[in-house]
Amino acid sequence: MRSPEGDSVSWTRFRAGMGVLGLVLVLGTVGYILLGLPWLDALYQTVITISTVGYRELGTFGTRYQVFTILLILFGTGTALYTLGVLIDTMFEARITGHFRRRRMKRGIDRLSGHVILCGYGQVGQAICEEITRSGRRVVIVDRSLPDRVGGSFDIPVVKGDATDDAILLRAGLDRAATLVLALDSDVDNLFVALTARSFNPEIFIVARANHRAAISKLQQAGADRVVNPHQIGGAHMAALVAQPEVVDFLDVVMQDGRFEVRMEHFEIASDSQLAGRALGEAGIRRRTGSTILAIRRDETFLTNPDGQLVLETGDIIIALGTEDDLRELQAHATGT
Repeated sequence: MRSPEGDSVSWTRFRAGMGVLGLVLVLGTVGYILLGLPWLDALYQTVITISTVGYRELGTFGTRYQVFTILLILFGTGTALYTLGVLIDTMFEARITGHFRRRRMKRGIDRLSGHVILCGYGQVGQAICEEITRSGRRVVIVDRSLPDRVGGSFDIPVVKGDATDDAILLRAGLDRAATLVLALDSDVDNLFVALTARSFNPEIFIVARANHRAAISKLQQAGADRVVNPHQIGGAHMAALVAQPEVVDFLDVVMQDGRFEVRMEHFEIASDSQLAGRALGEAGIRRRTGSTILAIRRDETFLTNPDGQLVLETGDIIIALGTEDDLRELQAHATGT
C-alpha cells in the first residue's frame, strides 16, 4: 500500500514534469520564432512536434530548422511522455490504493465490538481521541472532512460523512459500540445524533458536548448519559488553578500522565465479587490491595471518604487511588475474576 509520503512524492514528480514541459514549450516556440515563424505558427509547430501527431511542418526547411526540430523531439517528447506516465501512475494507483484501503478499513470496523465512536474531530475531538486511545480503547472517528485513517501514534479508522446520517453511524458500528462521544460543534447535531444512537443501541453509553448551558438538559433528555460543557469545565479548571494550583496540578498528573506511578480508576462490584455484602473495614481493601478508596457511587449519590462500617453492595462503583498493580488487585476482588 502506498503511503501518503509516496503519494506526495508522485505529485511532486508530476509538478516537476509539468514545469519542464512548460519550459520546453516556451523554448520551442522562441526557437521557431527565431527561425522565422510567426508566434502562433511557432507555438503550433512546437505542440505538434512534442506530441508527435504527424501534421505537416510549417516554415522553410533548412539545416538549422531540422537540427532544432530533432532536438525538440528528443527532449520535448521524452518530457511529455514522462509527465503523462507519472500522472497516469499517480491517479490510477491512488484510486486503487484508496479503494483497497477503504475496503480493509470497513472490514476492520465490522470486526469491532465494544469500541468507542467519536463524532467530530475538531480541537475538542482530537484531545478526546488522544486520551481514549492512550487508555487502550479502540476508536472509530466519524467526520465530514478527514482522510480514511488518522495516523500518528495510533492508526485510527475514519468513517467519512455526516454523523447525523443514520447510515454513517451504522457504518461506524453503532449497533456494536459500547460508547458514543459527541464532540460536534453544533448542539442541535449532538442532540439529533444522541436521539438516533439511543434508538439504535439502547445500551450504549453516550457522552455529549454542550456548547451552551441551555443544551445540557435537552441532551440529557435525548438520552446522553453525561453532558460536558468545555467552556464551563475550562473556566472552573482555571479558577481552581488560582485557588488550589498544587492540588489541580496533582490531579492533572494522576489523570493524564501515563508515566505517573499513582492513578485513579473505578470498578463496579459484581454479583459474584467477594466484596459484595461486606463492610469496608471487614473487606480490608487497603490491607489486601494497597489501594485507597476515595468514594463509593451508589445509584446517583457519591459517598465520599467512606468509613469502615459501610457495607458494599452489588452495583456499587468504587473510585480508588493506587499504583497499577494495586488497582489490578482491587479489580480482581471487585469483579470476582
